[in-house]
Amino acid sequence: MADAGALFLIVAGPFVGSFVAAFAVRWPQGRSVVSGRSACPTCAARLAWFDLVPLLSWLARRGRCGACGTAIGALYPLTELAALGIGLWAATQFGGWELLVACLLGWTLLALAVIDMRTMLLPDVLTGPVLVLGLVVAGAGGRLGDGVAGALVGFAVFALIALAYRRWRGRDGLGLGDAKLLGAAGAWVGWAGLPSIVLLASVAALIVAVPMTLRVAGRVDRREIAFGPYLAGATWVTVMYGPVVLA
Repeated sequence: MADAGALFLIVAGPFVGSFVAAFAVRWPQGRSVVSGRSACPTCAARLAWFDLVPLLSWLARRGRCGACGTAIGALYPLTELAALGIGLWAATQFGGWELLVACLLGWTLLALAVIDMRTMLLPDVLTGPVLVLGLVVAGAGGRLGDGVAGALVGFAVFALIALAYRRWRGRDGLGLGDAKLLGAAGAWVGWAGLPSIVLLASVAALIVAVPMTLRVAGRVDRREIAFGPYLAGATWVTVMYGPVVLA
């Protein structure tokens, strides 16, 4: 892929981010992302084409619906910026077809992270393609066996932890969606790269979660914390730079 191809992927990032945000909003509601006109969720006013330009439309409208003035929220611009950042980040490490593959991975991980933060769910319709693409890349690099082993080990480890926690505490502490995501990540990094993903995700989750669990009054807030975004981020970093720790 020439430099023009890399520029195209970077420019396409915000548009992909807009689609990702729409998917994150519509999928939990059972709504189609590819059919139906975009509309304001408050007043149902149909959005014109100039309301759908990533980042610029939100800024021009000052984050509000042009029809009813209701605040739109920052989900769309933040996701669009994140998708743009993924394209720029990937371009610093990869070129050619590898850049395209890296962008596809990064954008899919972004979608998984956003949906998990909103719904505590990691849809199979997204983890499945991450797994398949990882195995294809592993096969193209002559390490299909390592990719398959990584997928199996990643899923098995988290699935066993989830089962043990449920038997011990009588409730879910780690969902099978997390196990499927770690399995899909294992297809990319192999079984030896899994400790890196788990370590990075756990450290990041602790850094964010510990301040969130303590309230001002000293009571503990026992809200569930989505682990998928941390797994997705750790997978991305490990694919970009390689494992920080090996099995």
